[in-house]
This record gives sequence, structure tokens and C-alpha cells, in this order.
Amino acid sequence: MVFKRLLGSLGVGGPTVDTVLDPAPVRPGGTLTGQVRLQGGSAGFDIEHITLELVARVEAEHDEGESEGVVAFERFTVGGGFRLAEGEHRDVPFAVTLPWETPITELYGQPLGIVLGVRTELSVAGARDKGDLDALAVAPLPAQESVLEALGQLGFGFRSADLEYGHIGGTGQQLPFYQEIELTPAPQYAHRINEIEVTFLAHPGGIEVVLEADKRGGLFSEGHDALTRFTLPHEGLADPVAEVDGWIRGLVEHRAAHGGYGHGAPYGGPGHGGHHEEHHRSGPGMGTVVAAGAAGLAVGVVGGMVAAEVVDEVGDFFEGDEEDED
Repeated sequence: MVFKRLLGSLGVGGPTVDTVLDPAPVRPGGTLTGQVRLQGGSAGFDIEHITLELVARVEAEHDEGESEGVVAFERFTVGGGFRLAEGEHRDVPFAVTLPWETPITELYGQPLGIVLGVRTELSVAGARDKGDLDALAVAPLPAQESVLEALGQLGFGFRSADLEYGHIGGTGQQLPFYQEIELTPAPQYAHRINEIEVTFLAHPGGIEVVLEADKRGGLFSEGHDALTRFTLPHEGLADPVAEVDGWIRGLVEHRAAHGGYGHGAPYGGPGHGGHHEEHHRSGPGMGTVVAAGAAGLAVGVVGGMVAAEVVDEVGDFFEGDEEDED
């Protein structure tokens, strides 16, 4: 989705900006490429800076309830320092590296309901204008994909994907928010848990996987959350289905894991370098909870139709970004 807009701070006759991203989805830690296309106005202008800003839509929980807004999580200067002549057309190519923790927006081409964008800002003759906003598609890293595929093969189904503002204690989290992928329980675990939430925190050396289980209460016990964390290398797991099932069994069966802390079965094994640690989530918990309708992880692939409200949510974000930003 590309919007070509007049540089509003300069009024009629100012240059226009149209940012075009290369079509292939990028991966966390990967290179985003494209072009910023400038069209000169009725006079020459000095282009001081061309800046790309990565933004995400998130919701926050606080004492007054919930709110949502746009969070900027990275900025890149990709050009500037030249004069754009009257009527001149100029393309400025760029290649920038996404943060490792960039949320994933799709799985096997199916949208998860996460809304990310690339906003282009021009600084012209001392004035700034957010001149263009484009949807950003991010596919999972191979190791992330293998974990989700294993969960699908175990019988877990996709429920929704959230961006939550806050920090997961005990992790190396860098961004001000984190992504949760909420899954319906596999049949063999349905009597023990209501849902599983998966968070990936990638970094250059590997990926932290945070699991949270909403455990059902028993005859003499109340329901509670159990949390645990594992790490895996970028090359993934030797036997993803068996090892991920071991993570889930350790998390579900450890009855002492409650109150925001978890002690699942340690993950390791030859050649994986994985380990388990307890953690807790802190900060104002956020959840966009963009409903994804009947979409589900079926045999490791998101299947079914994504509910129309997901598409509407994405469109509303780009069309109403300026109104929501304040």
C-alpha cells in the first residue's frame, strides 16, 4: 500500500514522495530494500534528510483500561544532502537492516494480524513532513518457522497474534514491545490448558523462545499461568516435533509453575546449546488481540480464511495513522 502525498508543510508546489518497498517479505535481522521516489515541485528544494521509520500498532493496558497507538521502533537515514530541481524525478535506493526482534506478520503467506509499517519522512529546507507510509511484511526466520510448524503438527491451532508493550524479565529483549502468538491447545493437552502463548526474541546468536501456558484449574486447585524460556540456534532443532513437545510437557506438567514464573523441563541436547530459564513479564501489558478468525495452524501451516476485521485493521492503520499518532 503506497500513498503519494504532497509535502504538506511546504504547501502547494512542494515535492512529492512515494516509497516503494521490494515485494518479497523480509525476515527479522534481514535487509529491507526499496526506493524512495521523489518528484520535484514548482520550484527547487534542498532535501536535507530522507528518513525511514519502522512503526507498529500496539495496545496498552493501564489503570484506565486499554488504549492503542503507533510505536516507532527504528529509524534509518537513507539519503539527503542534495537539491531537487523543479519538476525533477529522482529515485533514492536503500537497503536497511531490520532489528532482530522485528515481529513476524505472516506465516506461509497468510497474515497473522500484526500491523507494521515503514514511514518516510522528508526534511526539506528546515521543514519536516511524514510523507509516505507503507505496509511492511515480515516472514519468520527458519528456526521460528520450524517451531510453529512443530506446534501445528502436534495439533495446536492459531488463535491470534498480539504486540504487547512492556518487557519480559530475564530476557535480552531490546524493543519496547514483544509479540505473542496465541494458540489453541492440542487435543492431548486440552484438559490441562486453555491456550499457549509463544514469543520469539531473536538476536544474532540465536532465538529465545518464551512459552506461557494458561493452565486449567482442577478439583482442588485454581487455574494459573505457567511460563518458561528456552534458547535455540538459528539452524533450528534436530527433531523439532519431539523437542517442542518436550517443552510443552515440561511446562504443563510442572505444578509449581504459577504466579508469573515457570520452571519447565530443561531443554538442551547435543548440538543445540539450548537451555531453560525462568522469567516474568513486566511493564504495562499490551495486547492488540487482532482476531484472526478461522485461521489455524493445521499440520504446521496457517490454514483457513483470515477474518475480514484483520484486513480492515491493517487498512485503518495506514489510512488513519496521522490521526492516531498523537
